[in-house]
Amino acid sequence: MEFTGHTPDAAAPATSWPPVAKAGGPGTYLPAQQAPLSTACGHDAEAAPAGPATPDGTDLIPDTEPTEGAEVLAQLKARIARFVILPSEEALVATTLWVAATHLQKSWQHAPRLAVVGPAKRCGKSRLLDVLTETVHQALLTVNSSPAAVFRSITDEPPTLLVDEADTIFGSPKMAEKNEEMRGLLNAGHQRDRYVLRVVGNDHTPRKFPTFAMAAIAGIGDLPDTIMDRSIVIRMRRRAEGESVSPYRSERDRPGFHEIRDRIARWTAPLAGRALHLEPDMPVEDRAADTWEPLVIIADLAGGPWPRLARQACKRMVDAEVQAEEETPGGARILADIRRIFHANREADSLTTDQLLRELNDNAEAPWAESSRGGLTPRGLGSMLREFGIISGNVRLGDGTQRKGYTRHKFLDAWRRYCPAVHPVTTATDESTGTGSRG
Repeated sequence: MEFTGHTPDAAAPATSWPPVAKAGGPGTYLPAQQAPLSTACGHDAEAAPAGPATPDGTDLIPDTEPTEGAEVLAQLKARIARFVILPSEEALVATTLWVAATHLQKSWQHAPRLAVVGPAKRCGKSRLLDVLTETVHQALLTVNSSPAAVFRSITDEPPTLLVDEADTIFGSPKMAEKNEEMRGLLNAGHQRDRYVLRVVGNDHTPRKFPTFAMAAIAGIGDLPDTIMDRSIVIRMRRRAEGESVSPYRSERDRPGFHEIRDRIARWTAPLAGRALHLEPDMPVEDRAADTWEPLVIIADLAGGPWPRLARQACKRMVDAEVQAEEETPGGARILADIRRIFHANREADSLTTDQLLRELNDNAEAPWAESSRGGLTPRGLGSMLREFGIISGNVRLGDGTQRKGYTRHKFLDAWRRYCPAVHPVTTATDESTGTGSRG
């Protein structure tokens, strides 16, 4: 269907759309002149407006010719919303597409996890799992199952794993250590052709067990970082006053879900070959793109508004998780806060450890002052930064004396990789002269 309904503003830069946008086709759905949609957008994250209204280019994606899939996805989306309140429209879209993607698992290179997490009880996590159980492909519901039982249940025709009460598996460091094998299984199963090797039978014959299967994992609190990094994250919350859903009754409501599930199966079955070969334009990169690709392909196969809705959900939900990661103690948060300190000090070539610690611990909105009785210490700072290959050394002060500290150039690579949107650093200038913008 030729797209003719968009007339650019005379003052806006010229935008060219592909002449034909067919549902399921590998054509470009983003404006040709649109800047790459990545988290490194060239602006400080603090200055960017929050919320789904933030311009990111995805709202310019045109609708395509709808197929039967567009109708059945809309049906599924409405039925999920009847029984569960998702935290956002994007989360509802993502959940709908994830369910449909489970019916084409043999076409995917990566099996996205759906991390259904909430800060407390009664946030709707188990109710969402009830709904998923009745709509996904070959649901395999597990509660505190052993890793051996799980991987022995996965075949070349993968089921869909539904793991409830994950906080009883990963809820504390001690629990997580005890269940390291389950974490490894969930990590390995994200990518095709990752096997568990075990010996079987009286003669202890080595045997490979497949791990590849899509999985929804629900629990209180975040899952281990390696699982969250492979997941589409749905952050559930308790219903507010005035928010209501229909009560779920298995015997009464199951047939309606099964009818939609069967329609999805019939629609997707003949599309397996096309889905296998599609390479859609993605608004994110790297592992996030791997994880979201099956959902975007499902949307492109369905057509209608789904290609736009899928990419909006992908871009905005991934950006939200990146921002949440930057605000988590340790990890990218320490890099982002140090980046702000160097920027506030006019991109000094170096700062002493004492100055960095003073400014980090004086930040009332940061967690560093509470990291120990006296706040973040030189040893604690050094331990976090060593994970990124950054170590302290002697730095020369203005009066000619030397103190322990950190030079700016050692942070450049880590800043670009882990907090690219926080006062972005240039490439050529920084690496050739050791300095950057002093604005």
